[in-house]
Amino acid sequence: MPQPAGIVGFRGYSGAELLRLLARHPHVEPVLLEHRRDSEDRPQPIGAQQIKRVPCTAEAAKSARLDVIFLATPADVSMQLAPALLDAGAKVIDLSGAFRLHDSAAYSRWYKEKHTAPDLLHRAVYGLPEFCRQRIRDAQLVANPGCYPTAANLAIQPLIAAGAIDRASGIVCDAKSGVSGAGRKPSLNTSFCEVSANFSAYSALDHRHVPEVLMVSGIEEAELSFTAHLLPIDRGILETIYFRARNISSAEQLLGIYSERYDGETFVRLYPPGVLPDVRGVDRTNFCDIGLKFDPATGRAVVVSAIDNLVKGAAGQAIQNMNLMLGFEETSGLL
Repeated sequence: MPQPAGIVGFRGYSGAELLRLLARHPHVEPVLLEHRRDSEDRPQPIGAQQIKRVPCTAEAAKSARLDVIFLATPADVSMQLAPALLDAGAKVIDLSGAFRLHDSAAYSRWYKEKHTAPDLLHRAVYGLPEFCRQRIRDAQLVANPGCYPTAANLAIQPLIAAGAIDRASGIVCDAKSGVSGAGRKPSLNTSFCEVSANFSAYSALDHRHVPEVLMVSGIEEAELSFTAHLLPIDRGILETIYFRARNISSAEQLLGIYSERYDGETFVRLYPPGVLPDVRGVDRTNFCDIGLKFDPATGRAVVVSAIDNLVKGAAGQAIQNMNLMLGFEETSGLL
C-alpha cells in the first residue's frame, strides 16, 4: 500500500509541482492539508480524481497516518506549523528558508525577520542530498535548499574542496531565474507587463540565499559576489560562475574534479569542456547540468550550472529527500 504524504501549501507553484510529482510516485499517495480556506483551487475537469484532504492540524496528521509532511509555505507559516507536526510524529520537509541557517541571528540578518522557532534550528538537516545524504536519512526535519544555492553549491563546492579556485581573486555568481521562483502571491514586479520583454537584476550582494552558498561551499562572504536576475520565462535557473583557477592547466582537469565528485550521482550531469548547458535541457527534471570553459593563458574559468527551480530547486529535491528519509530508492518518482 502507498504511504500517505501530506502537502501544505499545495496551491502555490512549488506545492503544485509536489502534487504533480507525487501523483506518479510508486510508493506514495499525496494528501492535501488545508491551512488556508480563503484561497481558490485550480479548476478541475469533470471526473478528475479527487485527492484526499484533511485539516492542517497535528491531530489530523496523526489520524491520516502521515509519515512525512511537506511544507510548501512561506517561512513564517513553516515556523508556526513545524513544531506541532514534528510532535505528532511526522517527518517534516520544509521548502521555505525557515530552517536552512544555523542560528536565529543569521536568519534575522538575511531574512530581515525574527525567527519564531529557534529551538528547531539545531534539529534541521540541510537537504542537499549530494552532500548531506547520510544525515538526511536519519533526519526528522529537513530544510530543503533554496533554488539558487542548489545550482551554485553543486558547481562551486567540488572546486573549493579540491583547491582549484584562487579564492583571493573572488568568485562571481551571475544567477538568473524564471518568474515562478518568486512564488504565486501577486506582485507588481512579477506581473506580466513588468516581466515580459524585460530582464532585470535584484538583491545585488545581499540576496537571502547567499548564506547557504557560503555555508555549504565553505567560502567567506567577501569571496563571493552574487547577483540574481529575473528572466521573462516561467521556470528555470541558469548560473554563470566566474573565477580564476589555481593549480589548473586544462579544462579537462576541472572536469575531472567534477567527474570524481559526482561519480554515481544520478541527478548531476556533466558536459564536455566548452559545451555549456541551458534551461531547456533541465525543464521539468530533477537534474543539475554543469558545463565549463577554461583559458589556460589567463587562468580564467567559467562554469555554467542549470536547474529547474521548481524541481531540483524545490519539489523534486524535496521528493529526493523524502525517498532517503523513508528508505525508498532515491530516484523514485523522479525519472
